[in-house]
Amino acid sequence: MIETITALGPRFSIGSTCAAMGLARSTYYRTIRPRYGPHCRRTPNRALSRQERQGALTVLHEPRFVDRAPAEVYATLLDEGQYFCSERTMYRILAENQEVRERRDQLRHPNYHKPELLATAPNQVWSWDITKLLGPVKWTYFYLYVLLDIYSRYVAGWLLAREENSSLAKRLIEESCRKQGIFPGQLIIHSDRGSPMTSKPVALMLSDLGVTKSLSRPQVSNDNPYSEAQFKTLKYRPSFPDRFGSVQDARAFCREFFTWYNTEHRHSGIGLMTPEAVHQGRASEITAARQQTLFAAYRHHPERFVRRPPSPPVLPSAAWINPPRPKTASQDAAGSTLSLSDDPWVDPSSNEIGSSLKSISSSRAYMAVASATEGTAQ
Repeated sequence: MIETITALGPRFSIGSTCAAMGLARSTYYRTIRPRYGPHCRRTPNRALSRQERQGALTVLHEPRFVDRAPAEVYATLLDEGQYFCSERTMYRILAENQEVRERRDQLRHPNYHKPELLATAPNQVWSWDITKLLGPVKWTYFYLYVLLDIYSRYVAGWLLAREENSSLAKRLIEESCRKQGIFPGQLIIHSDRGSPMTSKPVALMLSDLGVTKSLSRPQVSNDNPYSEAQFKTLKYRPSFPDRFGSVQDARAFCREFFTWYNTEHRHSGIGLMTPEAVHQGRASEITAARQQTLFAAYRHHPERFVRRPPSPPVLPSAAWINPPRPKTASQDAAGSTLSLSDDPWVDPSSNEIGSSLKSISSSRAYMAVASATEGTAQ
């Protein structure tokens, strides 16, 4: 087409030919415009030559200048009647050779990779975190560990204890994976960088189970949104008390709450379905039944639906933690689910964990250890 316009353009004009061919004139000119390579910055005439820069670097490497700043080197050379380059150019030469760094012996924070996790079905990505519940008196707490499937928002496991302990976290994750039938390579468990999450026993246990560990960036709460939102749902319940009288009281409340959350709570992030229904794969059946109900209402009173027949909320096809840009999948969708058969609560005092807890002072508070992907609950 471009060749045809080029051939006929001198005879009928470029604008008329482009209009006849259905091509914008700007597109034609942009296509025939010569393409230039990347811009190369021209070296100024006053710049030092390669030999001069190497000579300055050699002087900076002299033993007497090894521990001195470029400003001191510059002044010393001037006092000796020598001038190689400016102080700023000395810094540039050192930077080109990776020889400029913080002179104080202090740690540098690494650039942490932003976790990007996608779940398109249950038991692909779990999120876990620990939250404090106020005890009967000031400075006493109970620690609630929660494993959440980010796709179905199903609470796969939870544990309430008086202390944060890596053994408790290990126990919770191990039993939850066993109850859900997780096989090696299937699951990613995402969490923040709390001490139980980064502990060696938990890391070794995840490796033995074939579970991939994912960690949030330090001080970035947005990397763990599902668990944080689920804790908000817990603490904004009308029946949530200001304080719990005992660990048994807190445990009874959590058992009632998680049963309601999994089986009765219509979650806005998963098409107003219950987490249990999505986790068990009944979402399509529920959507179809809802659609039939809406069709019946439309047939009975079509005048009440002005624009189009009504449709039920749709379950998102995927759930993301930090979706990449540009978007490669639906960010509003649910991701993956993990569900525990029967009651997802794990007894912290059972088996070998019970014996280990006896040696722990009762004055310390249990802390929940969890390692899974976060799930947003509303």
